[in-house]
Amino acid sequence: MQGREALPDEGDGADGGRPDGQSRHVPVMLDRCLDMLAPALTEPGAVVVDCTLGLGGHSEALLTRFPGVRLVALDRDKEALRLSGERLAPYAERASLVHAVYDELPEVLDRLDIDRVQGVLFDLGVSSMQLDEADRGFAYAQDAPLDMRMDQTTGMSAAEVLNTYPPGELVRILRAYGEEKQAKRIVSAVVRERDKEPFTNSARLVELIRDALPQAAKRTGGNPAKRTFQALRIEVNGELSVLERAIPAAVKALAVGGRIAVLSYHSLEDRLVKQVFAAGAATTAPPGLPVVPERYQPRLKLLTRGAELPTEEEVAENRRAAPARLRGAQRIREDSAE
Repeated sequence: MQGREALPDEGDGADGGRPDGQSRHVPVMLDRCLDMLAPALTEPGAVVVDCTLGLGGHSEALLTRFPGVRLVALDRDKEALRLSGERLAPYAERASLVHAVYDELPEVLDRLDIDRVQGVLFDLGVSSMQLDEADRGFAYAQDAPLDMRMDQTTGMSAAEVLNTYPPGELVRILRAYGEEKQAKRIVSAVVRERDKEPFTNSARLVELIRDALPQAAKRTGGNPAKRTFQALRIEVNGELSVLERAIPAAVKALAVGGRIAVLSYHSLEDRLVKQVFAAGAATTAPPGLPVVPERYQPRLKLLTRGAELPTEEEVAENRRAAPARLRGAQRIREDSAE
């Protein structure tokens, strides 16, 4: 999905939430992502997968810059698929848009009779569309139903999580997914208030968090609700568990010479990506071997030194790019079992 946001304050659409997908988001680190994938996408018939289609900004650029590629694009959000389908209509013969979560990539490729792909792109987090549409409940800057489901046809909403999870589980979620140091204070207030009346809207939760935090905690780090909202969103959508399955599956789907680029927006996502890439780029040989057999050689070559950041100019033009972290890798060898 394009124009992601994780922790910056306020979901501020640049055009006031206009309904067409082309005008209301700016793909993050677009040129850098295209340049990173380019060496693998020059041959006619190359397949590139956009695992997080969103409003189609990255996908449109891929189809435009590489006229010989075939695009497979996934999104769990049906409204995003509808809007991006309109945007990508001129490329319909080369594009397959699929309603799926990105850890379902192996099944999607199997259904499309695609064995290996040459490029994979992930743009993680919440799309501009989801932030800008008030009734989705992702943004804490405006009152909205506490939903936060990327696919509104399935799963528990954020309100259901708040109203039904045991206190200890809520504390765990806020600490693990939001890195919220004041998790116990917030959860105590939530439990006290939900006993009076179940939570339904975001404004009440934002106010509760402001009231629950000590003054010192409210003076740093932007909107005090952002970490709680991030934690609830990750829990509702199972984002980290999905990502844990999706990145290794995407690496496995790459042909030798294929490339993967991943945009993350908070440290939890970036850490998972870093771990998978680092493991693939390391030798698995037992220590002390004078010659390392091919089956122990690295499968990946890292394309970034650490995580690349957006330029100051891009952040100035698109505030939602600020937390972005880009990592890339190239497949250089098959797994021995493949």
